[in-house]
Amino acid sequence: MKQIILATTNKGKLNDVKEIFNDLDIEILWFLDFENHPEVEENGNTFSDNAIIKARAAFEKYKIPSIGDDSGLEAFQLNGEPGIYSARYAGENADDEKNNLLLIKKLSKLPEPHPGRFVCAAAYYDGKEIKTAIGEIRGNIIKTPRGKNGFGYDPLFIPDGYNITTAEMPHEEKNKISHRYNAFKQLRILL
Repeated sequence: MKQIILATTNKGKLNDVKEIFNDLDIEILWFLDFENHPEVEENGNTFSDNAIIKARAAFEKYKIPSIGDDSGLEAFQLNGEPGIYSARYAGENADDEKNNLLLIKKLSKLPEPHPGRFVCAAAYYDGKEIKTAIGEIRGNIIKTPRGKNGFGYDPLFIPDGYNITTAEMPHEEKNKISHRYNAFKQLRILL
């Protein structure tokens, strides 16, 4: 069985990726399977840059084919903010609540609707070649959080074709349409 490292300490992300790759003869490892995992600085200019940085860091440390990903929310009226800074939009030690409040504050000065998209870039690196894939889901950003499922900006995002936020969706339903699902499905085809 082939092993691939997913460059993350996020259990939810690990479970999502395992689900997408479940019928392949691949064992998905993650950073917490190892004692000393690399601290990866995401200093790229795009989601793809950051995904590649993570995949390379994991491969360089363990010499096992690796996958990195980076994702975030882009509000079109804010020129793509928070974008690659989604996790630290309200500052280095920001949490989901602070990030959401800052986004709501900035959007409240602008006319509704507030269109946007979740984006995920996934990158595979095996020491020789890099393969990347991008997934997205478009919709509208609302100013009053709804739902307890998911994390990050999920309580503020209503996907096109739905009247509920991604935080109001059951996990299984969200996984069938999410930006991460779309990116990793494409990466799976490339592999």
